[in-house]
Amino acid sequence: MSDYKNQDLKVIVFQLNNEEYAVPVNQVGSIERAQHITRVPSTKEFVKGVINLRGVVTPIIDLRSRFGLEEAAHTESTRIIIVYMDELEVGIIVDAANDVIDIPANFIEPPPEVVGTVEAEYIRGVAKLENRLLILLNLHKVLNEEEANSIKSMEG
Repeated sequence: MSDYKNQDLKVIVFQLNNEEYAVPVNQVGSIERAQHITRVPSTKEFVKGVINLRGVVTPIIDLRSRFGLEEAAHTESTRIIIVYMDELEVGIIVDAANDVIDIPANFIEPPPEVVGTVEAEYIRGVAKLENRLLILLNLHKVLNEEEANSIKSMEG
């Protein structure tokens, strides 16, 4: 897995619980409006089900639930970001998808010991840009191997 050091990073910024998070653009397939999610029985609490996205059955994860945050009702700004975690394609529910920005490599710092309420293992680093603090997510850690395998079985 490549380290972010020494390279600028193009990211998609999204909001969760009034914090700004970022994921690399090259791990994002698309950003979709919230839509009907078909519940799948016997899955983890944070796995909300699947959607049919242009003929592809895509598992959906609620990041708020995954991070142990209070779940929120979907609003007009709620988005599903389709991301690639290794060979797995999943949708993550976020409060809003804000923008695409370039982060210069020298603005990226290792994660502090404690970052808000999100467990440090999910965090790859933080970037301080003007008056913003972006938390860079490590998508490979958002699901552990067992969880990823159970979600893989949901894909059509």
